[in-house]
Amino acid sequence: MTMNFKEFKENINGKKIAVVGIGVSNIPLIKKLAEYGCKITAFDKKKYDDIPVELLQEFDKLGVKLCLGDDYLEGLIGFDIVYRTPSMMPDNQYLVRCREEGAIITSEMEEFVKYCPAKIFAVTGSDGKTTTTSIIYEIFKEEGYRTWVGGNIGTPLFDKLDEMEKDHKVVLELSSFQLISMKQAVDVAVITNLSPNHLDIHKDMDEYIDAKKNIFLYQRNSDLLVVNRENDITNSFEKEAKGAVSKFSLNRELKNGAYYKDGKLYLYGQFVCDKEDIKLIGMHNVDNILAAFCATRGEVSIETLKKIASSFTGVEHRCEFIRDVNGVKYYNDSIASSPTRTIAGLKGFNRPIILIAGGYDKNIPFDTLAKEGFEYIKELILVGLTKDKIRVEFEKEMAVRGKNIPIYEVKTFEDTVEMAKKIAEEGDVVYLSPACASFDMFPNFVLRGRRFKELVNNINE
Repeated sequence: MTMNFKEFKENINGKKIAVVGIGVSNIPLIKKLAEYGCKITAFDKKKYDDIPVELLQEFDKLGVKLCLGDDYLEGLIGFDIVYRTPSMMPDNQYLVRCREEGAIITSEMEEFVKYCPAKIFAVTGSDGKTTTTSIIYEIFKEEGYRTWVGGNIGTPLFDKLDEMEKDHKVVLELSSFQLISMKQAVDVAVITNLSPNHLDIHKDMDEYIDAKKNIFLYQRNSDLLVVNRENDITNSFEKEAKGAVSKFSLNRELKNGAYYKDGKLYLYGQFVCDKEDIKLIGMHNVDNILAAFCATRGEVSIETLKKIASSFTGVEHRCEFIRDVNGVKYYNDSIASSPTRTIAGLKGFNRPIILIAGGYDKNIPFDTLAKEGFEYIKELILVGLTKDKIRVEFEKEMAVRGKNIPIYEVKTFEDTVEMAKKIAEEGDVVYLSPACASFDMFPNFVLRGRRFKELVNNINE
């Protein structure tokens, strides 16, 4: 049952609060907690010069103290409540110390879910989270609901709680870092798929899976879990679900779920739309649409599902078409930070393509990329810290198959587009789908994608 937010605001007044991380989600949180009369200290490894002057001035007016710099966590002591940033694991030594002192350790997202009065539709998974979240959001908007979207998709929602009502809909994209300490129930939990990811931060795959499972482990009998029938990990969650389970599949008919058969999409046996009407590229996006169908069933009409499935054109940096240059099509899939994501995208094209891959090393193996992606790649351009690891796996696969794929290694990100321009022929597709995170060259995948689009748009025809 949703907690009383009015009581929360009354009880938190005067409390000593630490907020770790002065980022997108925590800045509105800090301002709102100050409005509620909290004594706040904000912690961040940034230096004063890295924070906008306007924000520093606003914090000063609100009475927010700052603890910044390399040793910023040394002062994390003596607080009633600590709001951690998602990238800070709960077993961090400084959080452990606070917990031993008796402090409550939480996060902006955990508190939002606890006090949200509206029905929550939460989406997680290794791939397809943002697209599925966005489709669900568009479905509810089309049906006429007042709908909010946020979480890992980039929009903080805690400071909007005062505006939300019981008959609204809330759609959240949740990462493993947001879920790892989540103990609050969501009404509808969607898990698109699970495969190795973020193993540079999680201890192992088991910890990663356990974090994801928190999206449904605290659900009630009246809640719904939506899982991918064709992903062995997510399919196994059915036995742990407390409420109803709905599944989606590309490979089989399902009595209680959504499925694809003979070029058509169905929901609980009812025809919704033809695949040829869908504008999104690739069967992995059919998966995402089917997941959204399951999540929204009973809340909207079949007509609404059909309209959104046939009109939704995608989210930026996700198989995003940029332009055609002399018969060569360029696509931006910068969001693809894992091999499985890249493989899914490769399968969406009807010809072998020129793939641009490589980036930050998340300790994920690339053998699957070579094995499953091989037949979909005409030429391979590698960049970043992982380029040698990826090359090794493709060379192994070439030896097994007795067939070669031309591989080009470049030094800078800018060189990828120069190389693509040099080797591409009319009719080719050039596809940025790195299979890696961006952190060796860019702060995030968004900036990587925008730079790629800038470079492509600057090509002279």
